[in-house]
Amino acid sequence: MAPARLLLVEDTVSLAALYREFLRDEGYDIHHAPTLAEARAVLAAGPPDAVLLDLRLPDGDGLSLLSEIRARRNAPPVVVMTAHGSVATAVEAMRGGASDFLAKPFAAERLVVTLANVLERAALRREVATLAAGAPRGGFAGFIGAAPAMQAVYRILENAAASRATVFVTGESGTGKELAAEAVHALSPRREGPFVALNCAAIPKDLIESEIFGHVRGAFTGAVADRPGAARTADGGTLFLDELCEMDLALQGKLLRFIQTGTFVPVGGTKPLTTDVRFVCATNRDPLEEVRAGRFREDLYYRLHVVPVPLPPLRERGEDVLLLAEAFLARSAAEEGKRFVRFAPDAAALLRAHRWPGNVRELENAVRTAVVLHDGEEVTAAMLPMTVHGGAAPVLAPAATPARAPDPARRIRPLAEVEREAIEEAVRLCGGNIPKAAAFLGVSPSTLYRKRDAWAAGRG
Repeated sequence: MAPARLLLVEDTVSLAALYREFLRDEGYDIHHAPTLAEARAVLAAGPPDAVLLDLRLPDGDGLSLLSEIRARRNAPPVVVMTAHGSVATAVEAMRGGASDFLAKPFAAERLVVTLANVLERAALRREVATLAAGAPRGGFAGFIGAAPAMQAVYRILENAAASRATVFVTGESGTGKELAAEAVHALSPRREGPFVALNCAAIPKDLIESEIFGHVRGAFTGAVADRPGAARTADGGTLFLDELCEMDLALQGKLLRFIQTGTFVPVGGTKPLTTDVRFVCATNRDPLEEVRAGRFREDLYYRLHVVPVPLPPLRERGEDVLLLAEAFLARSAAEEGKRFVRFAPDAAALLRAHRWPGNVRELENAVRTAVVLHDGEEVTAAMLPMTVHGGAAPVLAPAATPARAPDPARRIRPLAEVEREAIEEAVRLCGGNIPKAAAFLGVSPSTLYRKRDAWAAGRG
């Protein structure tokens, strides 16, 4: 195989020589251009496999060359370099299409790894494009589904995994954001390292800093020993911050500094610690709207929102509902020792008709509930939970004489009433077992205990 062809655009001759030395053992065919004009001449002679681009050049701004490169057909990946390492410059370059960036000075290992990642990602992109011309895939890295919207998700995850870029997953609750994060980790060069997930919405505001950065003994009441946080635990691997938009603004500033420098100070500590993590973030909100509302820092948004992965809601995935339901049925039947192998036509119609506000998680819980409470070879509509029946249009008996259609608003009930009915029905079906009912509903047992106590006291 021919060596990868690298265009090095750097006006300082001594730095160009240093970078050549850094890459000496990597086998690249390196072409050096000290100016924009010479870089354009090299590009005209034949496209390189990758470009290492300085942003400050004697005859112009490297960003203009980046724009020209990105406009080309089959544009090579570009890694930008800047000694003026402001966040704004790096963000502008990444938004302009750069694959990664390096802030001068950088170590040889950082240069080698960055170039290897962008070249691998470019090769993967070409392979994905070839595969995309064929039949759609029915699943990928733990996901199940062949809908066009999911094919796009699979391609983004494949491309993003091989890079060092931060991945930002968005989507409604229950669409599989953590599964997407796990896929990025499993397909990345960091797959042998740890995958650490932290739900920012599930941790009290006064404890989340300690959960991320750890604490030293005596930092606060109850801190009886040093404790490493998620940042240290994920060293060499991936740190997944779920529901990131729930994070307090003050802590967002500390997170931004950590992302920029790779260093942090544990709560109550004085000595900075260094760790190497790849960030994957997720939220069920619109992050840009959170920025506009002042609840999320704009600089942190642009630092993290490098590779967006929007997950579609289940109601937009067509026949994926049945593909997923059949997979959940096979799994639940095996785990529960039941005989179920298929859905009856009426059950399949009901699954298609429901809007699935809880998305894939709600579907999985509905199938498991039917399996746990019934047996047979076929799941019928009557076996599915009442919450699923409520999502389908009612079947009305034909009237003997013409009559005015009922007012649809009369079927609308208060949300609190529907929620209470669903919870009580789940508890009844689980024989009063609160933790089991909570598992099926996709909430914590403490939520059910709290709501039932409030109802008993007449507060809801």
